[in-house]
Amino acid sequence: QVQLVESGGGLVQPGGSLRLSCAASGFTVDTYAFGWFRQAPGKEREEVSCISSSSLNTAYKDSVKGRFTISRDNANHTVYLQMNSLKPEDTAVYYCAAAILYPCSWWGPGLPSWGQGTQVTVSS
Repeated sequence: QVQLVESGGGLVQPGGSLRLSCAASGFTVDTYAFGWFRQAPGKEREEVSCISSSSLNTAYKDSVKGRFTISRDNANHTVYLQMNSLKPEDTAVYYCAAAILYPCSWWGPGLPSWGQGTQVTVSS
């Protein structure tokens, strides 16, 4: 049974940093691509970043390039999203997702498995 558990969210001031973690279990983690998505109130869920199974390929939403870094530790079945220089517009629930395909933009609505989400709030 696929299980994804996010952690690391919280309240941070503008310009601050957070590191989100996604602990994966129940499947062959090192053969899956992972993505971080976010959904702000009243908005659709959007892809933030994606990483291939080997970590050789990554992708980022334009607005987070240079500020966010996705990485993975296959030995520990964990995927990370390091978020620096956070802005109020980064406020959202952040979700981890996994699927066999890369890039994440190829994922259809029913393809990835999803975590429960973690709230990130950027506010002074």
